[in-house]
Amino acid sequence: MADHSLDEFRRHWQEELAQAQALRKRRRPEAAERRPWRPEVVPGRGEQQASGYLALAQGLLEGAGRPPAARATRAERQEAASRSRSPPAREAAGGGEQLVDQLIRDLNEMDDVPFFDIQLPYELAINIFQYLDRKELGRCAQVSKTWKVIAEDEVLWYRLCQQEGHLPESSISDYSCWKLIFQECRAKEHMLRTNWKNRKGAVSELEHIPDAVLCDVHSHDGVVIAGYTSGDVRVWDTRTWDYTAPFLESDYEEDEPGMQPYVSFVRINSSLAVAAYEDGFLNIWDLRTGRYPIHRFEHDARIQALALSQEDATVATASAFDVVMLRPNEEGYWQIAAEFEVQKLVDYLEIVPGTGRYPVAVATAGDLVYLLKAEDSARTLHYVYGQPVTCLDVSSNQAAFGVKSLGWVYEGNKILVYSLEAERCLSKLGNALGDFTCVNLRDSPPNLMVSGNMDRRVRIHDLRTDTIALSISAHQLGVSSVQMDDWKIVSGGEEGLVSVWDYRMNQKLWEVHSRHPVRHISFNCHRLITAHVPYERVVRNADLDNFVTHRRHRGLIQAYEFAVERLAFQSTVPICRSSCDTIPGYNYDLALAFPCDDI
Repeated sequence: MADHSLDEFRRHWQEELAQAQALRKRRRPEAAERRPWRPEVVPGRGEQQASGYLALAQGLLEGAGRPPAARATRAERQEAASRSRSPPAREAAGGGEQLVDQLIRDLNEMDDVPFFDIQLPYELAINIFQYLDRKELGRCAQVSKTWKVIAEDEVLWYRLCQQEGHLPESSISDYSCWKLIFQECRAKEHMLRTNWKNRKGAVSELEHIPDAVLCDVHSHDGVVIAGYTSGDVRVWDTRTWDYTAPFLESDYEEDEPGMQPYVSFVRINSSLAVAAYEDGFLNIWDLRTGRYPIHRFEHDARIQALALSQEDATVATASAFDVVMLRPNEEGYWQIAAEFEVQKLVDYLEIVPGTGRYPVAVATAGDLVYLLKAEDSARTLHYVYGQPVTCLDVSSNQAAFGVKSLGWVYEGNKILVYSLEAERCLSKLGNALGDFTCVNLRDSPPNLMVSGNMDRRVRIHDLRTDTIALSISAHQLGVSSVQMDDWKIVSGGEEGLVSVWDYRMNQKLWEVHSRHPVRHISFNCHRLITAHVPYERVVRNADLDNFVTHRRHRGLIQAYEFAVERLAFQSTVPICRSSCDTIPGYNYDLALAFPCDDI
């Protein structure tokens, strides 16, 4: 209650008290002894006193109906009421003091009434509740019926689903009960996390090419692309469980079979697939139109690095001392968007995401790091003589790369984090003896970054404090690939071991092993894709009937699906998922070639 409300209450109380004293003087002597403010003992006049009480209470309620910030506290009301009573008034009030105390106690109880239950509009209450999380909304729904209606509004739960990444492409009109949808998504998320921890799911080995060795693998959102020594390029969609991969034609006019050059690099995004070959050719396919390339580009020398934007149709290649950016124009024809000349051979090349119309790339060449912006010349982002760059990754506004320390002043191998906008160094992380072989900045949680080193350790770096938050001895040889999310790390080593860690508990959950080094790791909440690429790209045994010998040297691609309720080591073998009319049956051992019905 505000100060002016207390003054109004005091004035009304004094007027009613004066009227009651005047009435007592005009009544009989025996009636004068009765207490004032008791409507039932004064017939005819009690209605006037009751109406005065109701008017007084109504005025107080209107004052209480304002937001809590405009009302006085309980202690302030009691102190103000006690100060307002002078000694003569206390003697004259008599039993009226008890009524005033009762009114004050009633007002104190009204502090617990929610203010928007009285006069706040429903839309304004929704705007207040939108700042609550799921636990707070559940608690508010237990307060009253009005709060329950507000806390279970569809807009609030649809907003929570969008904030936590559930059904991001849906609209609010797609479902009738978003609270139930949110609960189902949470239950599915808990099930997937449990399956990840217990290695519960299905594992598949993607079908290989019999007379070729795996050269490079890349994936995007469950779609896998692979290049082989035979020049073939294949694509799998692991989201549909149909692992019959189509071949992407290369348009080579080959006089003799098997004379196509090796595939050096492959990249894929949601709409494009790109492959670079040993002879300097580059093929670009549109996955929505067909199996034949929509554009072909030729370099004079071997392509040393390849990058594809994950958001739009931008391709960057590095050959000899030239870096070229390709993208289609407004009419759909591919053209050179930018071309740069560097001083040394490029080792690593990445396209910066979220740059819009003008693409930006980061390239490393020995001990030089270049920032390549379209419609601008190549700019040196970092250069220290004799300290070569060993790995590279970029995000929308930062670039992270490992630097090998050499020379008389040995400072230890570090990872440098640069701001692409300010073009200056933000952090120097780590002080390891071994070389940093891989770093993942783009897929890591905010303010965190994960890296792998030749000293067999996986490190989590805190970008806020420039310290190492966690260091794990993960592999027997060097770490070749690594990725993390909000609770786990998946790392691959040169010895062929894939390890899954719960880094919050610093505990290894499970591991799998293959013969060849792990060159590619990609996962989300549903699936994990790993690729083991051999060092040597030559088929050692031309006798393809010897299945075991050839399998040992060809490489391996595996897809794990954790939305399936079964143990990974009990999954159906690849031959049992093939159809009976499969022609290349010689690829399998005869002991496994009996019933091969679709499962």
